[in-house]
Amino acid sequence: MTPPLGRRSFLTVAGAAAAALTVTDGTLAQAAPRPGGSPHPSGSPRTQAGRVAPFPLTAVTLLAGPFRDNQLRNTAYLRFVDIDRLLHTFRLNVGLPSTAEPCGGWEAPTVELRGHSTGHLLSGLALTYASTGDTALRDKGRRLVAALAACQAASPSAGYGKGYLSAFPESFFDRLEAGTGVWAPYYTLHKIMAGLVDQYRLAGNEQALDVVLRLGAWVDTRTGKLSYPQMQRVLETEFGGMNDVLADLHALTGDTGWLRVAERFTHARVFDPLAAGEDRLAGLHANTQIPKMVGALRLWQEGLPERYRTIAANFWRIVTDHHSYVIGGNSNGEAFHEPDVVAGQLSNGTCENCNSYNMLKLTRLLHFEDPDRTDLLDHYERTLFNQMLGEQDPDSAHGFNIYYTGLGPGSFKQQPSFMGTDPNAYSTDYANFSCDHGTGMETQAKFADTIYTHDERRLLVNLFVPSEVRWQEQGITWRQSTRLPDSASTLLTVTAGSASHELRIRVPGWASGARVALNGRTLPDRPAAGGWLSLSRAWRTGDRVEVSLPMRTRVEAAPDDPDVQAVLHGPVVLAGAYGTTASRWMPRLDTSSVRQTSADPLRLTATADGETVPLLPIARVHHQYYNVYWLTGRPPSPPPEFAAWYRFDETSGSTAADATGNGRAATLAGGAARAQGHIGGAVALDGTDGHVALAEDLLAGASAYSVATWVDLAGQPATWSRIFDFGTGVSANMFLTPRSDSGTLRYAITTGGGGEEQRIDADPLPTGRWAHVAVTYGSGTAVLYVDGREAGRNTAVTVEPRYFGNHIRAAYIGRSQYPDPYLKAAVDDFRVYGRTLTAAEVAALARTAR
Repeated sequence: MTPPLGRRSFLTVAGAAAAALTVTDGTLAQAAPRPGGSPHPSGSPRTQAGRVAPFPLTAVTLLAGPFRDNQLRNTAYLRFVDIDRLLHTFRLNVGLPSTAEPCGGWEAPTVELRGHSTGHLLSGLALTYASTGDTALRDKGRRLVAALAACQAASPSAGYGKGYLSAFPESFFDRLEAGTGVWAPYYTLHKIMAGLVDQYRLAGNEQALDVVLRLGAWVDTRTGKLSYPQMQRVLETEFGGMNDVLADLHALTGDTGWLRVAERFTHARVFDPLAAGEDRLAGLHANTQIPKMVGALRLWQEGLPERYRTIAANFWRIVTDHHSYVIGGNSNGEAFHEPDVVAGQLSNGTCENCNSYNMLKLTRLLHFEDPDRTDLLDHYERTLFNQMLGEQDPDSAHGFNIYYTGLGPGSFKQQPSFMGTDPNAYSTDYANFSCDHGTGMETQAKFADTIYTHDERRLLVNLFVPSEVRWQEQGITWRQSTRLPDSASTLLTVTAGSASHELRIRVPGWASGARVALNGRTLPDRPAAGGWLSLSRAWRTGDRVEVSLPMRTRVEAAPDDPDVQAVLHGPVVLAGAYGTTASRWMPRLDTSSVRQTSADPLRLTATADGETVPLLPIARVHHQYYNVYWLTGRPPSPPPEFAAWYRFDETSGSTAADATGNGRAATLAGGAARAQGHIGGAVALDGTDGHVALAEDLLAGASAYSVATWVDLAGQPATWSRIFDFGTGVSANMFLTPRSDSGTLRYAITTGGGGEEQRIDADPLPTGRWAHVAVTYGSGTAVLYVDGREAGRNTAVTVEPRYFGNHIRAAYIGRSQYPDPYLKAAVDDFRVYGRTLTAAEVAALARTAR
């Protein structure tokens, strides 16, 4: 076994392979921060007036409270987890022996993402050591780094390039470059490299720097052989924050060669629109993009052009303003969707926790550069208090984490049902290892990293978390005592030392009417919400600053539906706690009924669907069903018995008249054209973008309905194309598809997304001829008819259009509410009823000719 090279010999040997990436020991020694520094630096080459810096984690201690409780449970897991089990696939990959039991989940020996959790563990161990001084975790990190170094040293004998380090073979990168399909190899490398950087920065592990520089040199060699078009194709596969960690290598070494390597990970298809301020995020996998933006800002901080800062800042603005939910998180089913769609994108798969972990990284870096902006910290607080604090199971000794924080009706943070494979379940010791299990190891270890920031003369109190900060340069220690949100104040006390400096305390946007008392004397100033309270004086031991932060209860409407609202109290989002009762649809809340019943602990109640429901901070709701978004306002009236009738007999124009006389005209859109129908005219849909947009609210308020039409399919239809689709988005809808993923004709209705559909399946429709199809519903029974004959029924349907909401704004012929294929067919005589047609009436329609 070749022993690890020292830093000096590594830099000599790696010179040829790394091209320009050569520096001296002296440069490294000058650039490297002391152990315990910030895990995510603000960058040293670029300086800017007014910027602030983080305190090292060694300077901030969490005090008793929920954040420290989470940290302790996470620390217990970090002590417990067996590094040999995580090293098993690393060792086997390079021919080293291992008798350890393999891990399961995403770290199983056949899973292509194996190895990523080891990177998270490296970071978690280093973060916790820096935060707590736990030398056992420091030593565990050293053993893990030494074992990885041995694997790296054995890589050439296994046929891999110098410096390669992974739990999977280098051939994964051959597949990546050939475009033949592989999960995300650079994503995993980023986790390992970031963990090694954290081990060096936070735990003083010199060997970790050696290992990460060698691995970085391998990345340089591998990517340096690719043309720009080839590299852009590589970047279509998730690569984590490779640009971020390579910027870190520049910060550690001062060698600009690392920035050249980092810029190879500039993904033009995503970056270029953001540089122009354009929102083209819809359809993109969310957490694939967020780490890139952290890297973009780091590149700017390390001296690269302003364009990188613009990209990151525009991304943050677009995501927080147009793609975020009330708890601060983003994405549904891990993807970004159309901007300002919240009510239409509710499910138990919203707000992946990895996304928020990375968004908080980005928010933190932006705060360093623009510390006067309280909106950055308001977002940070909302996400931290509502999502990140609540992702951990408080009943688990090892602090298991969830994958998503669901916000659809009847969401549930549940224990694993089958080896932790349910993405809404908490992780386990060894059978899960999802990406959120990994980021959870870091999140719960670094709650202290943004509570305070500073410059030479100012101490900024950004977050209200029980903690103590030791400002070594000023020789003063401040303690913050708070029980927010169970108390509406925070107390800052000088517990040691004295110094003259400015104390700046964020006044959140939710804290209207804040008051300040200095050493028991209330000051006359009433700082405005969304600003800063500033006090400058010679501080000494015993000085006390108490800030009252009034918390009012308020509602926040979804941008796409003002009648869908969430309830907040101060900084926290309140969830209706439903125990073992699952809601199949969004409950209707009487907002005037919301009452606070207890301040400590914070508890409220409200009336929803005629029942009294307790409202609790969402971070405290575990092991039961809950609701965060509610229907409000007056429910709609039922539709008329004959709601709309589209004959499509017009010979020109884009309007389809409503033959019932109700005035509910429809519009031909995209590639929809006039055609000869089964009965007079018809609409021809091209399968590309042609569809008919029906009038809004056709079935709003309906507890009985029928839809009937003639369809002529032009060959085998595309899977999941739609004959019709009514609803408010992907969460609440009813549709008829000529081809499900099982190849069936399917009718489905849901208020909980695709996983909660109530269905009828039948044989496929005939092609190349007109077929009549109808769906009827009433009193819990839905029936599907083809050519006037019953093709299937479901007698246990509980979801009805009246549960979709006060409005049904999306209703289509030929188009889905998902990004599914459009229908290629002709459609004629489309009828919508607000009642249940009988079998005889459907049969008569199937014989209709006029």
